[in-house]
Amino acid sequence: MHIAVMGAGAVGCYYGALLARAGHSVTLIGRPALVEAVRAHGLWLESAAFTGPVPLQASTDPAAVRQAELVLFCVKSGDTETAGAQLHPHLAPDAQVLSLQNGVDNAARLEQVLGRAVIPAVVYVATEMAGPGQVRHRGRGDLVIGPSPRSAALAVQLGQAGIPTTVSDTVHEALWAKLVINCVYNALSAIGQQPYGALIQAEGARQVMADVFAECLAVAGAQGITLPETMCQDTLAISVSMAGQRSSTAQDLARGKPSEIDHLNGSIVRLGAACGIATPVNRSLWCVVKLLEARAG
Repeated sequence: MHIAVMGAGAVGCYYGALLARAGHSVTLIGRPALVEAVRAHGLWLESAAFTGPVPLQASTDPAAVRQAELVLFCVKSGDTETAGAQLHPHLAPDAQVLSLQNGVDNAARLEQVLGRAVIPAVVYVATEMAGPGQVRHRGRGDLVIGPSPRSAALAVQLGQAGIPTTVSDTVHEALWAKLVINCVYNALSAIGQQPYGALIQAEGARQVMADVFAECLAVAGAQGITLPETMCQDTLAISVSMAGQRSSTAQDLARGKPSEIDHLNGSIVRLGAACGIATPVNRSLWCVVKLLEARAG
């Protein structure tokens, strides 16, 4: 299968590497530094199962999506419309588009731009870019994807490449559950530049995380979202299962790049305001990360 990864950062590079190792033709579409490194040496994958170079294609041009039967759409949430417009004229008529993004509304926003169905996906993976063309895997790697006429077959193909994939009719609720986890961890990890395991041990951090969690649950309830009864335990478990992982927001700030905070804690702030729910802790974390972004930028 011909596969393109649009917005090849840590998540896209990791999944692209697994699919390439499984025999698929993969093209990463990303920034010049990544493309130059991959063209020269392949994509270097560091994981428990395999460490070494993975040969695949790379391009800075969105037109490289033209041959793709499957597009993994991995751009930052704030770039969804822009990147979608760049892809639109080049997509094959029967190409499947899978949104592997944080936040709860990216697939719907992308559908508006592309004028076609987009399959939402919830991503559970700990990865980071260790350098240009070097991706490091720290844990997990499974997906939950939304239903579509081809989702079942896609889940099988992804599973055969070492990407455990479940098709779920409740993917929107799963996206919300992931949003809550991101709100609890990402901003604090970014502000302190700490991995999850160390973060939860910091003085006062557990109470802040509990306050963020409570605000998120209140907003989710007002939106009619039913979250798992194990949500609290699931959230705390991340500090163990991904103890060495710094959040994507922390990685963005460390590199002086814009983060997705507007689509994480910022989403809770906006939705809370719209339904009359106060979210002071989420608002404070969102504000501090925005200030750090401005200083870095």
